[in-house]
Amino acid sequence: MSDCPAPDTPTTGNRQDAVQNTSSNAAFDARAVVASLPQEPGVYRMFSSTGQTLYVGKALNLKKRVSSYFQKTDLPQRIRLMVSQIARLETTVTRSEAEALLLENNLIKSLAPRYNILFRDDKSHPYLCLTSDPFPQIRLYRGTLNKKNRYFGPYPNAGAVREGIALLQKAFQLRTCENTVFAHRSRPCMLYQIERCTAPCVGYISADAYAADVEAATLFLQGKINEIQESLQKQMDEAAAQLAFERAAVLRDKLQRVQQLRAQQFVESSKTRDADVIAVVAEQGIVAVNQVMIRGGRHVGDRTFFPAQATERRHKEIIDAFLAQHYLEKTAPPLLVLDGYAGNTAFTELLSAQAGYKVALITRPVGEKRVWIRMAAHNAQLAIAQKLTQKATLETRLQSLRQALSLPDLQRIECFDVSHTMGEATVASCVVFDQGTLRNNEYRRFNVAPPVGGDDYAAMREALRRRAARIVKGESPTPDLWVIDGGKGQLGVAAQVLEDEGLNFALISLGKGPERKVGDEDIWIPDQEQPLRLPPEHPGFQLLHQIRDEAHRFAIQGHRARRAKTRLSSSLEEIAGIGDKRRRELLNHFGGLKGVRAASVDDLARVSGISRALAQRIYAALHEGIG
Repeated sequence: MSDCPAPDTPTTGNRQDAVQNTSSNAAFDARAVVASLPQEPGVYRMFSSTGQTLYVGKALNLKKRVSSYFQKTDLPQRIRLMVSQIARLETTVTRSEAEALLLENNLIKSLAPRYNILFRDDKSHPYLCLTSDPFPQIRLYRGTLNKKNRYFGPYPNAGAVREGIALLQKAFQLRTCENTVFAHRSRPCMLYQIERCTAPCVGYISADAYAADVEAATLFLQGKINEIQESLQKQMDEAAAQLAFERAAVLRDKLQRVQQLRAQQFVESSKTRDADVIAVVAEQGIVAVNQVMIRGGRHVGDRTFFPAQATERRHKEIIDAFLAQHYLEKTAPPLLVLDGYAGNTAFTELLSAQAGYKVALITRPVGEKRVWIRMAAHNAQLAIAQKLTQKATLETRLQSLRQALSLPDLQRIECFDVSHTMGEATVASCVVFDQGTLRNNEYRRFNVAPPVGGDDYAAMREALRRRAARIVKGESPTPDLWVIDGGKGQLGVAAQVLEDEGLNFALISLGKGPERKVGDEDIWIPDQEQPLRLPPEHPGFQLLHQIRDEAHRFAIQGHRARRAKTRLSSSLEEIAGIGDKRRRELLNHFGGLKGVRAASVDDLARVSGISRALAQRIYAALHEGIG
């Protein structure tokens, strides 16, 4: 059977698997394999003799699609190279093309095949969330959507969501505080003083009036600004007719704020409310896919992706890969605008089923949508130009570093740093520079526990040994250079680790110089009594500094997360009446330590085995420091 991970696919019935295996030493008999394939929809996986996944594809007719790889003589060089490496083929029959799309997408994400177009985006898109509380809160949200709440988005980044929240605070003064804060306020906070909140926490606004503000905010997010203005104008006129001048003044101010916000919008559409506009540009060997997001008729931002394995691919292939990897298993907006794309009926049906509303693909945009496409293409061109500039700068810096260290073949650099607070929650980081760029998908952190807290040498030794063990086992590529953050002492530790593990590659450390100034460090090299000193403006030194700073940032980030987790966990363990079982119940119920801290007394009391008195003690211990 297959040695690849079992796919996690959303199916509702049985599937028939047709799997063909050959040993790594046997020749691959393409004719025999193709002859046994069914003429049904499904997914095929190609593997090399070492078990590496070469390619994952879908087909409406497996036999016809797979046979084309071995029968056509005009295949591109890239495909011919891939076919020459095939040692094993696996197929999975599905009930429909839509199911094949889902399975293909899951396998591409889990296996990262060598010849597939890959969009690397580890972060989920953020949403603006209106909670289902009696007085709804507006907040930024990432993760699985809860049907109880209302979500708007997704947005291109957290900054766009925060901008939207700020707009809603100015115009409709909705609350942003967490429920734990909201439930325990005795007087309004600063946001009320600066007219960013109506203070529902202390009853300064009725539930009906607040609900009206929430409804107006919802219309605003949906781009229905005309409806908001008409409603506010009508309410203001009615209040004035009833001689309720104070209420009329409040409505007048709200109407003015909405009008001001409307005048400030950068791009606005009177017709389209929510849409994504996608353009593909290929220049100088770089492929960029730009995604412009229109939300509520407003342009809220864009993102540019640089897919792997996309060079010399057809426009349709790139769009297909982006749509599948970006939108499957997510909520797509009602409109996707693409240029020069034939479309896919199964794909649009699948997206519509997932979203719960019709998702349309416009492949021949006109009018304002044509303008959007041009804007997205221009954004992609600018992103390519910026990437080329950065690449040239990094190549210049790398070449200077090669000359300074006498390492003409220097390509892959790994840099290590250690972070802790008085010996607590020590974390070591390893960042990787390779192929002319920082490879954040290869970054690693090590939770280390030196015998004596604060012993940086022992912490560094443990991290380096663990990293070296992976290199020796072939689980990580052998670097050309290790860079250690520290002086001669840390350099000696690293040299001993390399000797113990039988590894032989270059090694340096960056230590503070005589003046102990940032940007004026010494470069220590094994078997050299005096450090190498490069001026701050030296391109090679700037590259080292950039990599070292990234290792420092990554270590601090991991240390802070570990410290926060440790302290909260310790706080739970120190509360009278909380044993291992109840602690596990709390963590499972709220999804982690952060959820426990955010819970109210009532929420805590709903957990199995937690009485109200114990819930009050837990809340007090976590928020007031008394157990």
